[in-house]
Amino acid sequence: MALPGPLNRYLLLMAQEHLEFRLPEIKSLLSLFGGQFISNQGTYGKSPFWILSIPSEEIARNLMKRTVCAKSIFELWGHGRSSEELYSSLRSYPVEKMVPFLHSDSTYKIKIHTFNKTLTQEEKVKRIDALEFLPFEGKVNLKKPQHIFSLLEDYGLDPNCIPENPHNVYFGRWIADGQRELIESYSIKKRHFIGNTSMDAGLSFIMANHGKVKENDIVFDPFVGTGGLLIASAHFGAYVYGTDIDYNTVHGLGKASRKNQKWRGPDENIRANLRQYGLEKYYLDVLVSDASKPSWRKGTYFDAIITDPPYGIRESTRRTGSQKEIPKGMEKCPESHVPVSLSYHLSDMFFDLLNFAAETLVLGGRLVYWLPVYTPEYIEEMVPSHPCLKLISNCEQKLSSHTSRRLITMEKVKKFKNRDQSSHLPNDHSLLYQGHNSFREKYFSGVTKRIAKEEKSSQE
Repeated sequence: MALPGPLNRYLLLMAQEHLEFRLPEIKSLLSLFGGQFISNQGTYGKSPFWILSIPSEEIARNLMKRTVCAKSIFELWGHGRSSEELYSSLRSYPVEKMVPFLHSDSTYKIKIHTFNKTLTQEEKVKRIDALEFLPFEGKVNLKKPQHIFSLLEDYGLDPNCIPENPHNVYFGRWIADGQRELIESYSIKKRHFIGNTSMDAGLSFIMANHGKVKENDIVFDPFVGTGGLLIASAHFGAYVYGTDIDYNTVHGLGKASRKNQKWRGPDENIRANLRQYGLEKYYLDVLVSDASKPSWRKGTYFDAIITDPPYGIRESTRRTGSQKEIPKGMEKCPESHVPVSLSYHLSDMFFDLLNFAAETLVLGGRLVYWLPVYTPEYIEEMVPSHPCLKLISNCEQKLSSHTSRRLITMEKVKKFKNRDQSSHLPNDHSLLYQGHNSFREKYFSGVTKRIAKEEKSSQE
């Protein structure tokens, strides 16, 4: 699709991590703020420079208040494959659009940003002097300028083959920075209560953005663990709620996950985590409950369901059951009020999760979850589907040479009816679902082979 015109063009400077997650995040956030993803760039791949058309500067600023995948955004005044092309592009940019930021009462500075190359101070000054043809009438102020302009040069992605001249050169007015600092300020290294599977802060915010979480939403996590995903959603003003089958984790009891700490302290719990970040007012509750047997009345409660189900690697996949469900030959447990803990196959878990989301999400609400896969056998048809849910994005994060997990984002597009519960599972698709059940065995078989290979190499 062609860009509507140069006046709406913006340049996004993207971070160089979680590359597959960047495009879905930007698309989701633009949709959240009333914009639409429009670009003629074609492919994005690993490039940190994206040219977009955004309806207004307000939407651009709102985007940057949320994104953790983008570093900065600029109103793009000119672009070329060489300095000469850039200057020609700048000369054709409407002067009336420049004047409000270059008049005599204003202050400004020009910054040089290079990707994959370092310039000397002399080279930077030379590039700034070459922009003297622009109608700057204000005063230079390097400390507190009213307006910041940036010249950005792209020298490609190969650090071993840096070209003499840049592939692309951009010039624009800086609008805003993204929220990259959240990754450090919410780091789990500094968090009060963590577990073996606490979600990385950056990925937690990406999941909340994929889920289009906004102020006053109600966000639910059925496998809440230590509540890392609740924290990210609460940061964006959503009220958060969760369940987990593990009594000790929900109540902050038992052995600690931190090094050199044997037992969890009296104030290590999910509520304390939110309190640590000043977000306790968004905490609704967390209950000990079995995700396979939700105790909800029929209805739509949640604006988003954001979760990281257990894969059976560091946390077991369990559900509650009865004595009757225990296979014959196994020793029966004594009768007690504590439910029997049974294995919970991944295929059943995802089947239950999608049905639960279809029943309880509001129309337009999103389900965001991780799907573990054995990469040699993975095909797109293995991603669980549901007639009420539309697949929005499917992003891969590699775990090892043979395994990965995929961040699946789905949106509820039709009301749930009882006949939708299993109508989407023909026999052949059911077999694909069941392929997830052996993920744990395949994961550890790969680990065992790798260890054996390393031991063999060390002995040679």
